[in-house]
Amino acid sequence: MRPSRLVLLALTVAAAAAPLRGAAQTLPPDSAVRRILNERLSSTPFRGIVVGLLDADGRRRVVAVGVPADRVFEIGSITKVFTASVLAAMVADGSVRLDDAVGTFLPATVRVPARNGRQITLVDLATQSSGLPRLPSNMTPRDSTNPYADYSVEQMYTFLSSYELPRDVGETYEYSNLGVGLLGHALALKAGTSYEELVRRRILAPLAMRETAITLSPALRARLAPGHDAEGHVVPNWDLPTLAGAGALRSTAADLLTFLAANLDSSANPLARALRQTHVSRRSAGSATMTIGLAWHILARPGGASIVWHNGGTGGYRSFAGFDEVRRVGVVVVTNANIGADDIGFHLLDTSMLLQPLPRIHTEVAVDSQILDRYVGEYELAPTFHIVVTREGAGLFIQATAQPKFPIFAESETEFFLKVVDAQITFSRDGLILHQNGQNLPGRKIR
Repeated sequence: MRPSRLVLLALTVAAAAAPLRGAAQTLPPDSAVRRILNERLSSTPFRGIVVGLLDADGRRRVVAVGVPADRVFEIGSITKVFTASVLAAMVADGSVRLDDAVGTFLPATVRVPARNGRQITLVDLATQSSGLPRLPSNMTPRDSTNPYADYSVEQMYTFLSSYELPRDVGETYEYSNLGVGLLGHALALKAGTSYEELVRRRILAPLAMRETAITLSPALRARLAPGHDAEGHVVPNWDLPTLAGAGALRSTAADLLTFLAANLDSSANPLARALRQTHVSRRSAGSATMTIGLAWHILARPGGASIVWHNGGTGGYRSFAGFDEVRRVGVVVVTNANIGADDIGFHLLDTSMLLQPLPRIHTEVAVDSQILDRYVGEYELAPTFHIVVTREGAGLFIQATAQPKFPIFAESETEFFLKVVDAQITFSRDGLILHQNGQNLPGRKIR
């Protein structure tokens, strides 16, 4: 899958950490789930994790540790599969077509980038193959703790009108928050309503999902679990007025189980038929075992089965939703901590997929200023993703493409760590390596 970024709206993980070897036919019992959650939260008792389990017989179970089971969480990029579900529903009733150019739904003054005569279509956005970058380069948040809040529609239009695609539309899977945010915006314009109202009308109301929203009612806000960063500090909630379709929804484990059940519905219900179209494999998603449907990622398993999944992350939350269409089981993981949720979700769906080890404790040390100066510069991890290292006072800061600046802290002369997320940097003479979410992403120093 694609490299993770330092400020995460979507954590798109690599293929399974361990081979799948014939998963058990039932999900683990509540006691086993609780043991996993207690271990994950062993060093963070003031935060919580809620897991929802959908058994093959349709029974729904919720296991919570650290917070009440009915708490509301930001679900980040799981919002993307709701956006794709709206798209599928609108295709089903003829409102739009998958191959409609997104530019046809925007004001005439907006020039959506094209390449070699190929326009970006709705399906290109939904399958993360539009050629648009992960985030727009003119996104410069005034408040790094709420980075999407002040990004306007006008800024998005300006970026689109000036951007040149680096590759052909549809050529490569490249995860883009901008792309799916644009998709949600375009569908809302077509429907003549807000994105939130569109999702409510098309998906949430038909499924009686009363605990999922962007704008929380007083009752839901009273149940909102406060988000925490990697150091355990309470952090602000995120607002995404323009790119809402990429990650603005908040929900509960119980409501997300309702959504998974609807995706597994084999009836002739029109919405069930539309939802099934979202997890039809449509293109490769960066590895031999991963494909993508409409926003949902599909991890191939031995024997022809698969796990359909997506995850999410905002400043103080992580989330995972996945299901197995053959076994007809599903798992939701939501947490108000900046810790892993994906591995728990995959492991509960298939116990041969191993849990990640707990993050190790990092100890800050002093490093000579001449060594720090050596690391200042710009590093390229991918053509569209750079990290700039600057020296400020006695410390170093890093700033990734279209993201806020964060301090890094030395634990040796070459190894540094971040406190806002579980990520580390190793410097060498001519480059660095970003360690995050089990991936080690090298970057060469270019200046």
